[in-house]
Amino acid sequence: MLVTDRPGGPAPQLALSFAEVTEDRAVYEDAVLVTALDLEVLSVAQLYRDRADAENGFDEIKNQWGWGGFTTHDLQRCRVMARCVGLVYNWWSLFGRLADPDRRMEAITSRPLLLHGVARRTRHAGQTTLIITSAHGSAGKAQAALTRIAAFFAELRSTAEQLTTEQRWYRILSQALVRYLNGSPLRPPPRLVPT
Repeated sequence: MLVTDRPGGPAPQLALSFAEVTEDRAVYEDAVLVTALDLEVLSVAQLYRDRADAENGFDEIKNQWGWGGFTTHDLQRCRVMARCVGLVYNWWSLFGRLADPDRRMEAITSRPLLLHGVARRTRHAGQTTLIITSAHGSAGKAQAALTRIAAFFAELRSTAEQLTTEQRWYRILSQALVRYLNGSPLRPPPRLVPT
């Protein structure tokens, strides 16, 4: 910006300088958090991390799954599409938990890992085999995850005829959420009997 009303002519342009980072300098990043909570510093930091984890899901559903808005004025169509995106996101989240029960897999990394493969189906002696060839750099990780999922569903299929649809879903959800359930099976809520 030039200032022209100074006596003796225009002032020199102001310069905006940035910190120069070189290899011989240590770089620090500071953050200040102001709160009225009556908690220890570590507890506040954990709350802040939990909040960020909760926001990550919304960020992912908007940016990776396309829930950022729809280009129509028809409210009914927007609602249907938003519900479809939410449903697919939930299904993929459960599939990701079946693939790796210890951590949440983000779509930006899990979809290429688990979906980018070429499959060949063969049938012999009444049995169908699916052979998947992955071109992903972490193909071994994908193989382990898909093998774990296939083994779980093979075990479920052996008893599925004896179970109701609800019981099958509880088994799938118990397996997907094993980390949160500490290995306990998910139980249906008690049925309320009308009085």
